[in-house]
Amino acid sequence: MIKKAVLPVAGLGTRFLPATKASPKEMLPILDKPLIQYAVEEAVKVGIQEFLFITGKHKRAIEDHFDKAYELEERLKSAGKYDLLEKINCFENLNIAYIRQKEPKGLGDAILCAKPFVKDEAFVVILSDDLIDPDHSVLHEMIKIYEEKKAPVIALEAVPLEEVSRYGIVSGKKIDGYYIVDNLIEKPEPAHAPSNLAIIGRYILTPQIFKYLDSLQPGRGGEIQLTDALKVLLDETVIYGYIIEGKRYDAGEKLGYLKTIVEFALKDPEISYQFVSFLKEKFSNL
Repeated sequence: MIKKAVLPVAGLGTRFLPATKASPKEMLPILDKPLIQYAVEEAVKVGIQEFLFITGKHKRAIEDHFDKAYELEERLKSAGKYDLLEKINCFENLNIAYIRQKEPKGLGDAILCAKPFVKDEAFVVILSDDLIDPDHSVLHEMIKIYEEKKAPVIALEAVPLEEVSRYGIVSGKKIDGYYIVDNLIEKPEPAHAPSNLAIIGRYILTPQIFKYLDSLQPGRGGEIQLTDALKVLLDETVIYGYIIEGKRYDAGEKLGYLKTIVEFALKDPEISYQFVSFLKEKFSNL
């Protein structure tokens, strides 16, 4: 069984400055929960109980969010707000650790920091910027492929060709509902992209990846790119790609973040009716 999840959260969040100057972008709320909580909940649904956050400076709010809050808990108990008490205590049985990435040298370097934590086990990597519809368990399907093939699995989504330069892009052969990857390129220009299949922020990796990350030279942007390490790993093992089902929300940039909030608000039974009425009123005045 896959028991461990690695969540890289050391990024600077420059797309959301100045809001992220002293507060992690992973703590930006989608309604009443921060982005990072959705990522943890997704992993918990597939039975993962051990988490490693790869953090950086100004990320203490993430640690505080998953820690006990005794004064708040006592106030909620005194007020009889046991539903809220349950919500803030829902992670107290998880095993959570934190390792600081000394400098932002890329996703590959962040994953390399996890080596002492995962040891010789396969593990999940979740990028919280990519918020996937909670009604669809992408990780569940990826784990099924891993359990059958015992090889790395990456999540894929077809994107418009003009957007391929924002992603790691793969090509491969589709067999039995998944892809056997034969090439990976980090953020290619559209004219040089091998396909429009983008790597989405869900990975199942094996410990083999560490020796390639350890020896990898900086790639695009002067960073250690996980995509580059996976490309070299292809010489040693098969890598499988799973086309995600359900909607992915790109909450890592401003427009995508706003779209995510709107869509989640429309599905929230507590506020959806009033929110739809508000939108209708606003649109009628345009």
